[in-house]
Formats: sequence, C-alpha cells, structure tokens
Amino acid sequence: MASIDDVQIAELAVKHLPALEAELVRRGQYKIRRYFPDTGPYRRELYAKHLEFFVAGKEHRERLLIAANRVGKSDGGSYEATLHLCGEYPDWWVGRRFTAPVRAWAAGTTSEKTKEIIQTKLLGPDNARGTGMIPARAIHHVQPKGHGVPGAVGSIWVKHASGGLSVLQFKSFDQGREAFEGTEQEMIWLDEEPPLEVYTECVLRTMATGDGFSGGIVFMTFTPLDGLTPLVLEFMPGGVLPDGGIVPQQERV
Repeated sequence: MASIDDVQIAELAVKHLPALEAELVRRGQYKIRRYFPDTGPYRRELYAKHLEFFVAGKEHRERLLIAANRVGKSDGGSYEATLHLCGEYPDWWVGRRFTAPVRAWAAGTTSEKTKEIIQTKLLGPDNARGTGMIPARAIHHVQPKGHGVPGAVGSIWVKHASGGLSVLQFKSFDQGREAFEGTEQEMIWLDEEPPLEVYTECVLRTMATGDGFSGGIVFMTFTPLDGLTPLVLEFMPGGVLPDGGIVPQQERV
C-alpha cells in the first residue's frame, strides 16, 4: 500500500483548503438547521419544554418561558423569532405561523445586553454577520443603530417566504415605556423580564395585528431573578410554580 508523506499531505491541504473554508462558511450560515432535528443527540424530543412553549403559541397571544440560566431560553426565543421573520417553518412546527411579513421587536434589559445576547443570537458576531439563527441569504439589509453601543444594530430587514420583507427593531427596557409606544407589531420577543409598564405597552402594540386570529404575539424568555413579581404572577394561577418548574403558557385576561 502506498504511503502519503508529509509533503503530499501539505499539498492536499493547500489544494482543498478553499473548498473546506467555503463549506465551513456555508454551514455557519445555516445555524437554524441544526436546532430541533428529527434524530441525533440534539433531537427535539429531548426538549419537551421548548416544544410545549412553541405549541402554546398556536392558541395563546402571550407566553412566558421561565427556566434556569444556560438551558437554552434565548436559543428557543431566537429560533421562534427567526421562523416568523422568514416565514419558513419546519414540517413539524405546530405553533403560530405567519403567512405574510411581520413587523417585530426584540428587546433586552439594556442596549449592551440586547446587542450581546439577542443581536448575536440572531445575526452572529460583528465580524461574522449571517452566522446567527437568521440565515445569511435571508438578511436583506442591516441598519446600524448609529449611536451608543459600538456595533449595535437598530433594525434589520429579513426576506419572508411570501416574497416581502419582515422588519425587526432592537430595543431595550432602559429606554422606558415611551420607546415602546405608537406602532403596531405582529411579534415581540422580550429576553429577560421587562418592567410591567413596558410589557403592557407591548401587549397593546400587538392587539390589532396578526393573521389567523385576533392580534399578534408577545413572548418572553427569562429566569425570574427578582422572584414572584407582579408580571410573573400574572402567568401563574395561584402564584405557585407547577411541578416541573415551568410556567404554563396561557392567555392573560
């Protein structure tokens, strides 16, 4: 059997390096395909709470996913947000679906946290845009924030499967309730617990929008670091965590 010496190995590596680099880039631009697959060590049946949260969106306009740190809350939020922005749903998806482009907000506690967590989850790091949950091919335009946190994005336009463009604006709770006034939205994702007045304003923004049933959707993903606040209690009948430690997704009245 012929052997390959170090020189030949080096030559092969140089020859195929561009193709390997291109493949790595391609895979990085389709991160969403690696989430909730049918089979494998990360198959979706292992993420029952995430699936329960997604399913609840079909009937309920307001949802809350409470979980411990580092268990994939923001990943779940960015996954659902991306599906709605792109309008490309996997066959197994039984949650809410939008058949037309959406107007959306995504917000965290501060501008720094919004950029560090939400923006990076959706777009990827500053030096690798298009490697986040939103596929690079779907990103039509990115509008820088223009002030404040370096590299922060103000808005993005995302290609929707219907042929139009979804628009997502990044916000933060420290902007105050006034920053959440005025415009109607189909989807709002709040990553971390907002002040109650901010949450109420977000619900108002979605009341008269959406297709399929009355109103758009608001969903939150956070660890209740401040305990049983008035907002958390609104999602917990009796103010008691059920067995399993997850708040049931339900319609607020």
